[in-house]
Amino acid sequence: MAETKPTLGAAPAQSAERRTALAFLLPNLTGFLLFTAGPVLAAVGLSLFSWDLLGAPQWRGLQNFATLLGFHATGEGWRPNDPEFWHYLGNTFFLLLNLPLNMAGSLLLAMALNRRLRGIWLYRLVFFMPSILAGVAIYYLWRWMYNPQFGLFNSLLALAGVEGPQWLLDEHWVKPALMLMQSWMTVGGTSMILYLAALQGVPSELYEAAEIDGAGWWARLRYVVWPSVRPVTFFVLTMGFIHGLQSGVDAVYVMTGGGPYGASTNLGFYIYRKAFVEFQMGYAAAISLVLFAIIFAVTAVNWRKGGRVELS
Repeated sequence: MAETKPTLGAAPAQSAERRTALAFLLPNLTGFLLFTAGPVLAAVGLSLFSWDLLGAPQWRGLQNFATLLGFHATGEGWRPNDPEFWHYLGNTFFLLLNLPLNMAGSLLLAMALNRRLRGIWLYRLVFFMPSILAGVAIYYLWRWMYNPQFGLFNSLLALAGVEGPQWLLDEHWVKPALMLMQSWMTVGGTSMILYLAALQGVPSELYEAAEIDGAGWWARLRYVVWPSVRPVTFFVLTMGFIHGLQSGVDAVYVMTGGGPYGASTNLGFYIYRKAFVEFQMGYAAAISLVLFAIIFAVTAVNWRKGGRVELS
């Protein structure tokens, strides 16, 4: 068979398509280089220096990481060079303990809203509203509700004859208080919308067959609902870990300032404090890179185990 020779206009047409594709990709690529790749590379370089924003940067090599992650021997045993980092790392992971509860609440709320009722859209809007409200205003509102003298929670407890705790002023209560506020803001948010979309994709015949077989609420949840929303659960869990590890700076700044005694300080707020309060920019960059490594490791493990679940 004779070979088909390309037409003369094919090459110019392909070149025009490439230029058009590049023109569409250029804004996103520019934003990625300026606001993602550029700051990441700058943080890597800055982590090797000591810089207070006023004088010239001083070369430190890996000393910032040695101070951050290293230990030294004392008469009482090995002690961390930076005990605050390990304390705040523990706070960060402690604040993630409400993630499974938030996911379960989002799923149950999505199941309750997955009904063909008149005005159901209004109920969905009401539950979704806390996730899109202005964060600072909400934090001030919750700080007032947690006020031990005239706050809403302690006033309600006083009506029942119970003396309320100090909430944000007590190192034992401050983390549960922040977790409760976070749950209120997230249970009806994006996770609920994703679960609701997954539930609406479940064929009604499956529910009808389960009812005919006499399956109760728990059996329908286990054998009909859960297999249908398992991919969404994997995505929500992964994104929840990422968001939980790197967020919460604004809430801590407004509501507690990191106190009492550092009980509410997470790694994000520690980075802010080191960079813009103590002006240790190189050390703050080192903490941010360690936080990035933790997020990457947790996401990789979760992705690997989630992939196994999907294949099984």
